[in-house]
Amino acid sequence: MDGLLILTALIVICALAFDFINGFHDTANAIATSVSTKALRPRQAIILAAIMNFVGAMTFTGVAKAITKDIVDPFTLENGSVVILAALLAAIFWNLLTWYYGIPSSSSHAIIGSIAGAAIAAAGFNALNYSGFLKILQALIISPILAFVAGYIVYSIFKVVFKENNLAKTNKGFRIFQIFTAALQAYSHGTNDAQKAMGIITMALIAAGQLSTDDVPFWVQFSCALAMGLGTSVGGWKIIKTVGGNIMKIRPVNGVAADLTGALIIFGATYIHLPVSTTHVISSSIMGVGASHRLKGVKWGTAQRMLITWVITLPISATVAGIFYYILNLFF
Repeated sequence: MDGLLILTALIVICALAFDFINGFHDTANAIATSVSTKALRPRQAIILAAIMNFVGAMTFTGVAKAITKDIVDPFTLENGSVVILAALLAAIFWNLLTWYYGIPSSSSHAIIGSIAGAAIAAAGFNALNYSGFLKILQALIISPILAFVAGYIVYSIFKVVFKENNLAKTNKGFRIFQIFTAALQAYSHGTNDAQKAMGIITMALIAAGQLSTDDVPFWVQFSCALAMGLGTSVGGWKIIKTVGGNIMKIRPVNGVAADLTGALIIFGATYIHLPVSTTHVISSSIMGVGASHRLKGVKWGTAQRMLITWVITLPISATVAGIFYYILNLFF
């Protein structure tokens, strides 16, 4: 069998594995608040999230095109198939490592850093498409800041609007409403995160000469949506525990505010075809809500640990991808 065909098949398998892992790694963030407030039982939340992730992933492809062409040019990338495989292996490694320790790190940072690191290892820093790469980095940096500010504002509005309401009755109503906001959050996650694997497979097909445009084939979109849905069904209790309880004590009204904020920011990014970290966005929205509710109620130690992980993910994943590239280059 042709070596390039074997490489492409390996990339497709690894990309779907990445999407599957993303399902139980990142989707846990989308349903963490609803589980924490007991709006949904873990099994119910996971089933709901799996369905909504699949539907969301089948809705858009704009982010996939950004991943395909904005970091590196797949049409001119030197040894492109090996670069992409190395990036996937590095991102999978980092995702599994952080999942094992229950750290809500960013799959987006991992895969974007890995693609950049493997490309630099293959062809130097000139391999990067700097205009597109910097645009993606800006989105990754600005989106959690927007989520924090929006979370603070949304919950501040809630405090004013529901100031005179009976607390028990209000929380009961919000607990029911949170089922819908959790579904919305999971749907928004599917619209953005599943597209990253779609973009990688499309990039691999271009590098292998199987595609002449950056349009995402339907079978790629469907298989990535299915992989993420199946991954979500496995669950991600370690991440749920960190996001749903170790940032702040979440009540239903907090959960609804955080869910609405997170979904709004993610939808906005998907609409303008930019990949963002759903981990960053959701965690930051919870912090913003918590700061608005009671500044001392936020467990800033957990937030600091998460922030450190977010910062180191890009350089570590880039370095690991470079190492994987040099190893794979010995065989392909």
